[in-house]
Amino acid sequence: MTSSDICPTICIVYDLGTVEYARALEFQQGLATIRLEGNAPDTLLLLEHPPVVTVGRSGSNDEITASAESLARQHIAVIHTERGGRVTYHGPGQLVAYPIIDLGQRAMTVTDYVRGLEQTVIDLLAAWGIAAGRSPGYPGVWVGEEKICALGVHISRRITRHGFALNVDPDLGHFGLISPCGINDRGVTSMTRVLGRRVGMGEVRASLKVCFSRNFGFNLENGDLEALWSICDSTRTG
Repeated sequence: MTSSDICPTICIVYDLGTVEYARALEFQQGLATIRLEGNAPDTLLLLEHPPVVTVGRSGSNDEITASAESLARQHIAVIHTERGGRVTYHGPGQLVAYPIIDLGQRAMTVTDYVRGLEQTVIDLLAAWGIAAGRSPGYPGVWVGEEKICALGVHISRRITRHGFALNVDPDLGHFGLISPCGINDRGVTSMTRVLGRRVGMGEVRASLKVCFSRNFGFNLENGDLEALWSICDSTRTG
């Protein structure tokens, strides 16, 4: 496949289930490499992570309130990453979205892109009857004074990586392991908590696809998981 074969409105979406954080980084790097070369369309990875604490470029281990021993007992890794932002937690019940998009081809600024991600989540939550929005000076998406979606991106040579994590029905107690994004005077919430009932991850994924497609002007097509493994293996060995 060459760049001339790729329609810029196509975005391949992969529903990956639960993926270790390090493996998801490999997927992103492999896809970003071939996107930069013009050998693949834009891509959206949707997944959940096993419990993990990640430290962004602006963060430090000082923002992890749990001891190393406590994290080890709970089998929660700490990983330093190149995304923007500070310290956050990922775990089951959290819908994570990693878009691999060529902003140059879409003539989007970084600000346009970030606001598009935020609006995607705001629209999704509105479809579920949850009034959410931005909070000046604070990243992510908020329901009142509580964060429901964390956002942190990395952009290199106009290709995006990382993305956002929406709290659908995670263990909110795990956010007590950290100072989320360095913010100590606000809380964290989830769709399940706001609605007062359990929310199905599959239904939320479907809503996300609709809102993402609308906000970014994409036609989404389901990807072949075997092809994804092949792509990442080839970029790692090549």
